[in-house]
Amino acid sequence: MSDLRTKYLGLLLKSPVLASASPLCESVDNIRRLEDQQIGAVVLPSLFEEQLELESLTVDYDLARGAESFPESANFFPDLKTYNLGPDGYLELIRHAKESVDIPIIASLNGISDGGWLQYAKLMEEAGADAIELNIYSITTDPGVTGAEVEQGYIDLVRHLKRSIGIPLAVKLSPFFSAPGNMGVRFDEAHANGIVMFNRFYQPDFDIEQLEVVPSLTLSRPDELLLRLHWTALLYGNVQADLGITGGVHTASDVVKCILAGAKVAFMTSALLRNGVQHAAHVIAEVERWLDEHEYVSVHQMCGSMSRGAVADPTAFERGNYMKVLSSYSLRANIFND
Repeated sequence: MSDLRTKYLGLLLKSPVLASASPLCESVDNIRRLEDQQIGAVVLPSLFEEQLELESLTVDYDLARGAESFPESANFFPDLKTYNLGPDGYLELIRHAKESVDIPIIASLNGISDGGWLQYAKLMEEAGADAIELNIYSITTDPGVTGAEVEQGYIDLVRHLKRSIGIPLAVKLSPFFSAPGNMGVRFDEAHANGIVMFNRFYQPDFDIEQLEVVPSLTLSRPDELLLRLHWTALLYGNVQADLGITGGVHTASDVVKCILAGAKVAFMTSALLRNGVQHAAHVIAEVERWLDEHEYVSVHQMCGSMSRGAVADPTAFERGNYMKVLSSYSLRANIFND
């Protein structure tokens, strides 16, 4: 029987399938259910920089005061005081989860600026979090800000946070950098313990009847995995940080592909929301069956077996593959008669 254990952020996990941040991880009861399904660890939903600023600077009071003259101004922000139980409730969730389950609990921070809100990470550590995932969600709308400035802001944020905590730190990398591989190396040099690819940016939609810009959230699709496999396979062997993949992981085959590319763990959310938490146990059992059938003794043995440095033809990850893909498509003979 193959060994499904993996090591991520210095934590020994019983399986490489992790539950990423979602409503499934908002309660201790759900976290227990995920542990029962052999999930290796859970990432709690993010605390947002804006939540912590509201807590410390009473921005909500200023917004309410301004709403006397401009009623719509209070609608610019969601009710961040109650989202994710609020900052105090979040710490209590960490404490209660750590008392109730044996799997690692990874806290999550979401923000963009190098500010005092980062000190909350220390409180997460004191509450018992085994690690922290930094989800940098930055939408740079000022055309005067250069790519180099954006990148340096990310690196400074990681360095600042890393200096303030003693537990491992993982960083979610965006796919929209001009050189994701270079950013991965720079995060590694900033002493991030893990790099997760990739953050999913949720784009607003247009309501063409009400002429309003509205929030839009869609669950991930399996085809989103390909971009993540590509860059994980390229980055593997070039950084000391552990690699993880999130977005598009739905089946056992997807998990196997992630590990072959070089990821230590594969994060799953959309498939669990669609199919229920019991889907995790099915996926993990199928991963174990695949390892046995292909004579791998452990997840560790197969990790990186299809990375750029391990395959016979590394051009499969380069420009040559682009031309092969285009030439591989054949038009149907009757396409012009439809």
